[in-house]
Amino acid sequence: MAGLTPGAKRRFFSLCPGRLPYGAALTLQEELVQRRRRGEDDVLILLEHPPVVTLGRSGREGGLRLAAADYARSGIELVHSGRGGDVTYHGPGQLIGYPILDLSVLGRDLHRYLRLLEAVLIETLAAFGVTGERIAGRTGVWVGGAKIASIGIAVRHWISYHGFALNVADDREGFATIVPCGLPGVALTSLEGEVGRTVSRAAVTEVLIDAFSLHFASEHAGLYDPTHPEKTVLA
Repeated sequence: MAGLTPGAKRRFFSLCPGRLPYGAALTLQEELVQRRRRGEDDVLILLEHPPVVTLGRSGREGGLRLAAADYARSGIELVHSGRGGDVTYHGPGQLIGYPILDLSVLGRDLHRYLRLLEAVLIETLAAFGVTGERIAGRTGVWVGGAKIASIGIAVRHWISYHGFALNVADDREGFATIVPCGLPGVALTSLEGEVGRTVSRAAVTEVLIDAFSLHFASEHAGLYDPTHPEKTVLA
């Protein structure tokens, strides 16, 4: 899928804070949404969460396979989220992306935005020799009928937040505690499971940033410092 037209080219910064609890990541996103509204640049946050199960706006308790107390005993946080989508699991081994973007450049077209995120993920997988695909009526990216990436977005004043999760490593125990996407019987896979070897998160991050730049026709301008944006480091 083609990205934006060359005339719409802009820039974004990346922010990679490592492993961050879900609540802290949400606070960070909300702060950056406000900064974007004040005229700062787009930011692509790429991070990892400790084990957490989130229920999106269409999430149902029936998608949970454990009681709330059992999640707590298992060390898995349970959170009701404002993003779109159903129930999902996040944990170590995933690469989570939270784009903070002004969607005006896309004509405020949420469907187009979702398709571009899918294109970024498909491009990222292709760099590792894995063929990602779409399934009609189901947002996300799949490999051979198994889901490898989930997408759940939110928008405030036409600034995007929340985003996507790409399964880099297998985490069968975490996913076994939910009905992924509320779809019984859905199969899951990971990048490492598809290529049969360990893949460094840093390598996936680098490739994904390039794919994001390509499909959103936006130049990667370097690393963003949320505490001192005036000291943002150019690549």
